[in-house]
Amino acid sequence: MSDSSEKPPTKSRKRADYGTGREALLNAAVRVVARGGLRKLTYRAVAEEAGVRHGLVVHHFGSRDALIAAALEHSVRTSAGTSSLEPGTGDIADFAAGLADMVTGEPEMQVFQYELMLESRRRPELQPQIRALYDEYFAATERELSRSLPEGTSRALTRLVFAALDGLVLHQLVLDEPEVTEAALAELRALLTRQCGGPQ
Repeated sequence: MSDSSEKPPTKSRKRADYGTGREALLNAAVRVVARGGLRKLTYRAVAEEAGVRHGLVVHHFGSRDALIAAALEHSVRTSAGTSSLEPGTGDIADFAAGLADMVTGEPEMQVFQYELMLESRRRPELQPQIRALYDEYFAATERELSRSLPEGTSRALTRLVFAALDGLVLHQLVLDEPEVTEAALAELRALLTRQCGGPQ
């Protein structure tokens, strides 16, 4: 007969150091979507990824749609802080420096955003969050170009430059060629330098 005070060993859940609380759940949601697409985003998948019980995910978000919206808002905040679009120096040589490293360092966040952008074509209710994401990127690009170009920038030039950066990020995610990203960025900076009448 065994001692009733002994408890059977519990199976340990995997637990990675991805932060704590709500932020850890949002980071887990980003990784789940990046790996398997939006269709794989369930409470259980997020809980397993975060190493917690699925009831905790329900407690924090209440619905799958709320989880999606919160994860998208989280990605906007995170990307705005790490995008390297706005070094703030006003020097074209610094513009988008570190973009290739950002993609290499956190591909899940970038893949998550592209997944949600495409999903917003099928689910119009995601459009406001996608618009907020792009507006953050457009604003950062515009501020930095305004600092760097003597004549400032226009809406069209800002969109053109950001579209180039967005395409480079997508290509690096798919083709895994950071050196090509860096070479293209050097060419983009050279074009912008010529735009502002600098040495060619």
